[in-house]
Amino acid sequence: AITSVLLCMGIGPAFIRWLQKKQWGQTIRDDGPKSHLSKKGTPTMGGGIILIGISVSTLLWADLSNKYVWVCLIATFLFGLIGYVDDIAKISQKSSKGLTARQKFFFQSLVALGVATFLYLYRDTPPLLKFPFFKTWSLNLGLLFVPFAWLVIVGASNAVNLTDGLDGLAVGPTITTASTFLVLSYCAGHIVIAEYLQIPYVAGSGELAIFLGSVAASCLGFLWFNTYPAQVFMGDVGSLALGAALGTVAVITKNEILLAICGGIFVLEALSVMAQVVSFKMTGKRVFKMAPIHHHFELKGWAEPKVIVRFWIISILLALVTLSTL
Repeated sequence: AITSVLLCMGIGPAFIRWLQKKQWGQTIRDDGPKSHLSKKGTPTMGGGIILIGISVSTLLWADLSNKYVWVCLIATFLFGLIGYVDDIAKISQKSSKGLTARQKFFFQSLVALGVATFLYLYRDTPPLLKFPFFKTWSLNLGLLFVPFAWLVIVGASNAVNLTDGLDGLAVGPTITTASTFLVLSYCAGHIVIAEYLQIPYVAGSGELAIFLGSVAASCLGFLWFNTYPAQVFMGDVGSLALGAALGTVAVITKNEILLAICGGIFVLEALSVMAQVVSFKMTGKRVFKMAPIHHHFELKGWAEPKVIVRFWIISILLALVTLSTL
């Protein structure tokens, strides 16, 4: 974690200057809050800083013979690559559209299905779905594990992506969620602790604590530059990768339902978009002033920092609820 945060804070200024030199600036939605128009041209694709922090720290300190470490790194970087292509498309088209939803979904599904299939074929424990608080309840998914894991990884990736609409909004809950899962993965990978807490023991998953420490601290280092008013945005290269990282860890440690609780902010953002689309198509009316929901609160008159910090507070409370399930 120390390696990650110092590295990200160290390379941040040079990385931002390089993005400015490339003129890789953010394109702002015309239909968004008017206060966001001043952000046009702010360097984007700063998620590259986070990916460098994660990769260097994990490769330095993790046990590289551990298959789960490699699965998480590969999933993170392949989703980051999809985000990179999307960001480049937005910049070249000078539009906020980028890849079409169908293109993005296709490539995300390809990677997620690959990860899910690998985890199913090379699993050390039965493909169980565990229910928090109920220690003895579990559901053996069998082959359904593959589509379920695909749903979790793709869903988490897109949910974090939708949350990334305000300065530091996605980074804060990512830090709390990664930190919480650091504890969960360590417990799941420690046979004595796992048996004592009556949670599934997943041999080798404890090493993901190194990876998650890198994720949380890299986000913390990036937040130094991304906090309001942001000097740089993470772009899809960061948000898609971080969501995939969290989703993959949740699947490995059998904490998929806990991801929905701990990452409740991400779930809320995704559901607000789905509700808005369904309502408008069926009734012609909108549920919110604008989706995702953080824009709704902005249009209600909340200052941007107020929306961000209140969402962070909710995220911390959800993390405490998640830890209480142990």
